[in-house]
Amino acid sequence: MKRVIVTAAVVAVAAAFTSVPAAAASDLGKPDPAALSAAIAGLPDKETTGALVRVTGDSGSWSGTSGVSDVRTHAPVRPDGFFRIGSTTKVYTAVMVLQLAQEHRIDLEQPVQRYLPGVLPADYPPVPVRTLLDHTSGLPSVDIPGLYDPEWILAHRYEHWSPRQVVDTALRHPIDFRPGTAQKYTNTAYVTAGMLVETVTGQSYARNLRDRITVPLGLWRTYYPEDDPRLPNPAARGYLDVDGKLVDVTEMNQSIPGAAGAIISTAEDLGEFITGLFQGRLIGPAMMPRLFAVPQVPMFDGSGPASYSQGLMKLELNGITVWGKTGSRYGYASGIFATQNLSRVVAYSVNPTVKSPDGQPLIVRKIADAASRSLPKE
Repeated sequence: MKRVIVTAAVVAVAAAFTSVPAAAASDLGKPDPAALSAAIAGLPDKETTGALVRVTGDSGSWSGTSGVSDVRTHAPVRPDGFFRIGSTTKVYTAVMVLQLAQEHRIDLEQPVQRYLPGVLPADYPPVPVRTLLDHTSGLPSVDIPGLYDPEWILAHRYEHWSPRQVVDTALRHPIDFRPGTAQKYTNTAYVTAGMLVETVTGQSYARNLRDRITVPLGLWRTYYPEDDPRLPNPAARGYLDVDGKLVDVTEMNQSIPGAAGAIISTAEDLGEFITGLFQGRLIGPAMMPRLFAVPQVPMFDGSGPASYSQGLMKLELNGITVWGKTGSRYGYASGIFATQNLSRVVAYSVNPTVKSPDGQPLIVRKIADAASRSLPKE
């Protein structure tokens, strides 16, 4: 069963670089509904069961869904459905740390070791807190054997891991590089940042999320699930292709990614979150520039210059500069991006059944291309 629904609404998607010089966001025309519809048409297929896209901003709005939310019942994807936002969680964690900095409860230039004594190995150099947020800490990657093996995933899907257990799998390795000299994307830094937030505040990550972000912005459908493996209704089911058979992986404890990737939300709430953030409703003018400042260092793997700020990722899509974050969990790939002046805001969620070689499903790249295009101005 294949189904595409197009309505007028809000927010959409991004995840592929172009080499075109960035245009002024104010030059944007209205979103291109034909391109957006085509980007998500034809679902379900062998790699993706469903998709939803939501575009909003001063330049216009659009929303659409495609595919099914359940391969057994063939129920359509709901535009208001919940999904796992994966690594987009990192933006929320970065906001919490920046809020604590503006409250003078954390000094971003001080080492992590000051706030979390005994967590990092004694032979590690001082790791400034700010380097956790822009992936320049040098902390090694989480190293859990089997984490990308479907059989291991299914066998361990309901297990609880403490943040310390997760971080310790990485810290048995030497530091990758001297902090501040390169950029390497890693969950380790953000799980550590979540530990820092809980230690400094004396409150759980879930409580900090509510008090600092979701309640102030009225995001009633965004939450941290702790050990609850379920997704609330409505939600598209997530599937994993295991030897040619789709296995439902919707239910899964998210304690391994934790503060780096466990939040559950909706497309509308993602759009409201980034809108409120860019409007200065969560952090003040002293901290705001950190969201849009990419360090002038190379990527550790030599793939190019750094692209992450303290919390966000900078992308150029069809000549438009956008800021945001992608995220993925088993059965879910999603993201939120916006121009800095909020002329265009894009949120999306798709349900891939396989991992693509570069980590981004082909449909996400199609959505990114379509969402960053505009109709000619009248």
